[in-house]
Formats: sequence, structure tokens, C-alpha cells
Amino acid sequence: MTLNSLNAISPIDGRYRGKVEQFANFFSEKALINYRVKVEIEYFIALCEIPLPQLANFDENLYPSLREIYTDFTDADAQQIKDIEKVTNHDVKAVEYFIKEKFDALNLTTSKEFIHFGLTSQDINNTAVPLSLKDALNEVYYPQLEELVAKLTSLADDWKDISMLARTHGQPASPTRLGKEIYVFVERINQQLKLLKMIPHAAKFGGATGNYNAHKVAYPNNDWKAFGTNFVENSLGLHHSFPTTQIEHYDHLAGIFDGLKRINTILIDLDRDIWTYVSTDYFKQKIKKGEIGSSAMPHKVNPIDFENSEGNLGIANAFFEHLAAKLPISRLQRDLTDSTVLRNIGVPLAHTSIAFSSTLKGLNKLLINKEKFAEDLENNWAVVAEAIQTILRREAYPNPYEALKGLTRTNEKITQKSMADFIETLAISDEIKAELRVITPSNFTGI
Repeated sequence: MTLNSLNAISPIDGRYRGKVEQFANFFSEKALINYRVKVEIEYFIALCEIPLPQLANFDENLYPSLREIYTDFTDADAQQIKDIEKVTNHDVKAVEYFIKEKFDALNLTTSKEFIHFGLTSQDINNTAVPLSLKDALNEVYYPQLEELVAKLTSLADDWKDISMLARTHGQPASPTRLGKEIYVFVERINQQLKLLKMIPHAAKFGGATGNYNAHKVAYPNNDWKAFGTNFVENSLGLHHSFPTTQIEHYDHLAGIFDGLKRINTILIDLDRDIWTYVSTDYFKQKIKKGEIGSSAMPHKVNPIDFENSEGNLGIANAFFEHLAAKLPISRLQRDLTDSTVLRNIGVPLAHTSIAFSSTLKGLNKLLINKEKFAEDLENNWAVVAEAIQTILRREAYPNPYEALKGLTRTNEKITQKSMADFIETLAISDEIKAELRVITPSNFTGI
């Protein structure tokens, strides 16, 4: 069977493939293999740069040819490595053998035993994976999230003067402004984004059990810890974790997943709020010709983009939560449970990307219904009670809270007239009465 969008098991490789295919450059099997090849090649070059005695005469003019092994990596190359793996039953060893074949083709046979010299497979995996994640965040995730934040910022500015009835516990509360409520989400996301970007992309690099045992026994006078740190941080652009067991601690990686999850949770909150505003008629939605909202009810225009986003964010967060909880735990110096789990990093990022696109699509379809905002404010004059009792407190009026409580906590609707009539009964100066009369649900919105 040829895999296509109709027979793929996962929706991110089926229904949604067109929306997330850019992640294949970082998290597909080919991508993982390519990143492994890159680390192996750069490691060999770093050994030449020391230089090790046996590599002292290696021609640095060959470095570009070596780097082409991973920069020009093809589907055929990936398949060749998979074919080797069928024999070795070891994915990283298959990469090593592939590169050795490339060295033979370049007449570098005498140097090829320094490929993967002194390393274990986790030195490759625990640099390739964080490198791929770092690239995916920088090239796909951050730009997409920043586009969404820019849209929210624009809407917050557009709607900064729209007075709105607030609701706490689902009940009418002191008025606010729509733009400010949108900007709350902008600020929350930006704060978490700032924290997320502070977390290092950490990598393990230190041999079979993290102690450079093989390196040390072969070249006891070399400072292998300094070499490893320089290679990981300067050649690969990652943070070197040391000391470690055979594998990376994954504590920083767990922090990244927790950070991604928190941002998703903020967006779930946004999706639900916008959904509610649509349901209360604060927003209409642009109608696309030919689009159907319900197979039975012709009138419906559903907020499906926000629902789609919420669903995908939930799936993503379930993955992020498991990744963050599982990866930092490994029996003794290592077990293999991290291997299969790490292969799923792209799954929650793909669902997150789908969600970002859906939320952005939904935001672009919103049409503000100013009449409904004004109507709700006009129907809830009781909310100015807070303003009036606070001014009365300022003026040392006796029991102001209780006075307003007696007025507002009845089954009778509070209107502009009933509030004005109440103000007239207060034993205060005409100047203070005039101050109270100008307060309305539309202008009692704070800063």
C-alpha cells in the first residue's frame, strides 16, 4: 500500500499533512538520520581540529566535501542507511557504516575509523534530537506563534475603545474594554515565550557512560571534557550537559515541553473565551460562499476554528505532559524507553501548529457586533454600584456598601432611571451627586 492522506493512520500524516509537512524536515525518520549524519561529520572534523596525531595531516580543504554528506542528504541516502540497519539492527551503527562508505569513495579509508571514535549511540542521538528541536522551534514554531501574537496585538489595539460587560463567575461584573481583555492573552503568551526561550537546548556528549572512558584511555593527555563542551556548544550550538550517565538528563527538554504546554493552555483559554463571545453574539463570523455550518440547520455558522484549535491543543498537551514526565526518568545509567518516546516529539508540535493556524483563521473571520456590547451594558446598570459605593466611601458616607447592596440585590431590574433616583435619595452634596450621575456602564472601565 502506498501511503497517502486517505490511508494514513495519524491525521497529521493524513488529513492535516499539508498544514504540517514542514515538520518533516526536523522530525521524520529521514530528518533524524540526517541530523545524526551531521553530528558524526562535525565530530570527525572536530577531532581533526584538535588535531589527533593520526589526523594531523588531514586536508582541511576536504571539509566542504565531508559536510556535503549531510547538506546534500537525499532520500536515497536515507534508504541506504535503512538498508544497512536491516543487517546491523542498530540505527546509529548503520549511520556510521554509511559514512565510512562515503569516506571510501573520497579515498579517505585510512581516516574512517575516527568516525564515531570513542562514542556511544546516545552521543549522537542526544545531540541530533535537541538540534532538530531547536531548529524546528526557530524555523517553524516561533514564527507561527509570533504571527498569532501579532494578530492578537492588532485586535487589542483595534478594540481598545470597545466597552464591554465583564463576567466573573458567569455573572455581570465591573465593565472592562474588549481590547484590554485580548491584550491579557498577548501578555500571558509573551511572558511564557520569554521563559521558554531561556531554557537551554541541552545535549549529552561523553561516551558510553558519560565519562569519556574510551577517549581517555586512547589519549590520556587530552582534555576531553573541554573538547566535548567546545564541540557541543560551539560546533553544534547546544548546551553541554556534564556530568551525565549514558544519556542526557532531559530535564531541560522537559522544561521546554512544559513551556510549550503552558502556552497551549493559554491558547485553550483564549479559544474558549472567543467561543463564548461568539455564542453570546458579541461576534459574528465572516461567511464563506458555499460553506456549510450544519448538515441539518441551514442558518448555522459555527465557531469551528476555535473548536478545532482547542481539540488539537489538548492532544498536544497530553503528549507534552507525558514527554516531560517520562524522559527525565531512566533506570540506572540508562534504559531504552527514551528512544521510542523521543521519536514522537514532532507529534505534539504538529498538533500545536494545526491549532495555531485554526485560531488565526478564526480570529480573521470575526466581525464585531458593537450593538450587542452596548445592549448588554445598558441592561446591566447594577454594575455601576461598585463605582458609587466607592465614591461614597471616599466621602465617609455611612454604610455605603450596604446601601448599594439593598438597592441592587433585588429581583427588580436596575436601570439608568432607578440608579439616578437612588442617587437623589443620598444625603450628599449636589457636587458629589453630579459626579455620580455621569458614571455609566460604558465609561466605568478603569485604565
